[in-house]
Amino acid sequence: MTDEMNQVEVRTFLENDKVKGTVTKVEEKQVLVAIEGSKIDGIIPISELSSLHVEQASDVVNVGDVLDLVVTKVEEDALVVSKRKVDAELAWEEMQHRFENNTVFEAVISDVVKGGLVVDLGIRGFVPASLVEDHYVEDFSDYKGKTLTFKIVELEREKNRIILSHRAVLESQKLEKKKEALSHIQAGQVVEGKVQRITDFGAFVDIGGVDGLVHISQLSHEHVDKPSDVLEEGQIVQVKILSVDHDNERISLSIKETQPGPWSNIDEKAPKGSVFTGKVKRLVSFGAFVEVLPGVEGLVHISQISHKHINTPHEVLKEGQEVKVKVLEVNAKDERLSLSIKDLEKRDTEEVVDYELPEEAKGFQLGEVIGDKLKGLKN
Repeated sequence: MTDEMNQVEVRTFLENDKVKGTVTKVEEKQVLVAIEGSKIDGIIPISELSSLHVEQASDVVNVGDVLDLVVTKVEEDALVVSKRKVDAELAWEEMQHRFENNTVFEAVISDVVKGGLVVDLGIRGFVPASLVEDHYVEDFSDYKGKTLTFKIVELEREKNRIILSHRAVLESQKLEKKKEALSHIQAGQVVEGKVQRITDFGAFVDIGGVDGLVHISQLSHEHVDKPSDVLEEGQIVQVKILSVDHDNERISLSIKETQPGPWSNIDEKAPKGSVFTGKVKRLVSFGAFVEVLPGVEGLVHISQISHKHINTPHEVLKEGQEVKVKVLEVNAKDERLSLSIKDLEKRDTEEVVDYELPEEAKGFQLGEVIGDKLKGLKN
């Protein structure tokens, strides 16, 4: 009679039926369960315990655990059931929901394999090495057992494929931080920043979650050939915010404008009558511009270049030449210096240039005055 009852009981179960079972025994390669509503045992092969590789069944379940299972095979004296398939079905539904809603969630790294990390989500999730962090990581061996936040970036149920990214979470957080920082940044502010990256055309500086560009022309009041000559990555600098483009998320910064300009206190640094050895920077038709201090150029008018008559400054000067100059006038407001070369040179004694015109003769033609003077000498 018992055999007949068992046969009837077995026949009531079909493949893919969902059942509940209580773990009664955990063996090395399989688990025995008491199936609810049945008098025959259920068997869970170790391969049907988890979507991940399992060395011992005791790593997954314990005696007394109540499990949701699905029948995979009906045998005469037992039901072969799977925990993995039930977990996978529920997991796929949950992962689909997370993927569609771009949900951020936590998960534990269950294994480190070639090319990335494995995460147990009830189904196997894979994190390629390039999607683990937002920076290069050489060795992932200490990631096993770590809890990280993830987003699902690829999901293909037909191929049993789920690709996760921790990097996407970090980049989203940075983007939010950047937007928050941008909302509080205004042109004219002077803030502290950290040099993140140096290029040929300038340097990118982090000013609290958002990077701004200090163009090479804004690095210093003095000429800079290469940004790396005056800055290094990781350096803390003071910068002035020149402009903020919220639409394109671009910020222009200046280090130069946080520093005293070369023309500050110019009355004290280059007072009238002072003498400098400077470098000819530019030659123009009406004179020469000479740099007397870093970033400070003055004009030597053509009339102040030589005691001799010259048609162009190029006759006696060349760019890059060092010359001694005397400061004639200082205009701090307009940042202008009037200089003279000839005031520091001896005059040719044969030239009639040393003659001081009397007050009553001023305004006359020089030739007339000198001619009258020569007539008097003859007489």
